[in-house]
Amino acid sequence: MTGAERIRGDNISFAYLTRSGETLALKNLELTVRHLEFCSIVGPSGCGKSTLLALISGLIKPTEGQILLDGVPLVGTTPRVGILLQKDHLFEWRTVLQNAVLGLEIQGKSDREGRERARELLALYGLGGFEDAYPYQLSGGMRQRVAIVRTLATDPDILLLDEPFSALDYQTKLLLERDVLRIIKERRKTALLVTHDIEEAVSMSDRVIVLSGRPAQVRNAYDIELSVPGERTPMTSRDAPEFRSFCKAIWEDLDVEQRDR
Repeated sequence: MTGAERIRGDNISFAYLTRSGETLALKNLELTVRHLEFCSIVGPSGCGKSTLLALISGLIKPTEGQILLDGVPLVGTTPRVGILLQKDHLFEWRTVLQNAVLGLEIQGKSDREGRERARELLALYGLGGFEDAYPYQLSGGMRQRVAIVRTLATDPDILLLDEPFSALDYQTKLLLERDVLRIIKERRKTALLVTHDIEEAVSMSDRVIVLSGRPAQVRNAYDIELSVPGERTPMTSRDAPEFRSFCKAIWEDLDVEQRDR
C-alpha cells in the first residue's frame, strides 16, 4: 500500500525565543512518512506537534537538521503540501465557491478550469447547491468540508491535518473522519495528522507516531494492523479486536511521559 519515503525529518531540532530565553521544542527528531501512507502524530500537550507540521509545510525552518520531500531538501513553502487546520478560516464575506478557490487564487490558478474543479469537489463532497451560500449559513461540518475542498482544489501531494475535527460534535466528527479518509485514499494522497485523540489516530491511520515531552523526540511508533471485514473505515476500525490494545499501548506511552515530566 505504501512505498518509498515521501517525507523525512533528518535530525530536526527547533528552538524559539521567549521572554525567559530560548526554548527547545524539538531535539534531534527523526521522522519518516511513506508514499500514500496515512500517519498520525500524538504526544503530550505542548510537545511540539503543530511546530513539526509547520516545519514540514515550510512555514518555518529547523534550527538544525532538514526536511526532505521525496529526498529533496525543503526550502520554503511549496504547493505540493496542503494544510487543513482546526479552524476552517473561511472568509465570511466570500461565498462557498469563492472560499473554495482561495488557494487557487493565491497560486495564480483560479482560471475557469480551476473553478470548475472546485465546483466538482464541492458537489462530490455534499456541498452541491451551496456554491453561492455564505459561511454563516453552513453547519460546522459543512464549513470544514469547504476548507477541505479549498485544500484539495490545489491538488497537493501531501496533506497536513492539524486537529481538523477537534471542534466538531462527536457525530459530525465521525462522519468527517470517514469522508476525509476516503478522499485521501481515493485521491492517492500522503497524509500526516496531528491529534490529541488516540482513538481517532488508531482508527484512521496506517501508522501512529508517539512523541515524547518537550523537547520532542520520537518515543514509539505503531504499525496499525486491524482485522476489519470489508472496507476499513474509522467506524469499522473501532470494532476491530486489536483496536483497544493499540489505544491502550499508546495511552500508556503518553501516561509515562506525563509522569516523567
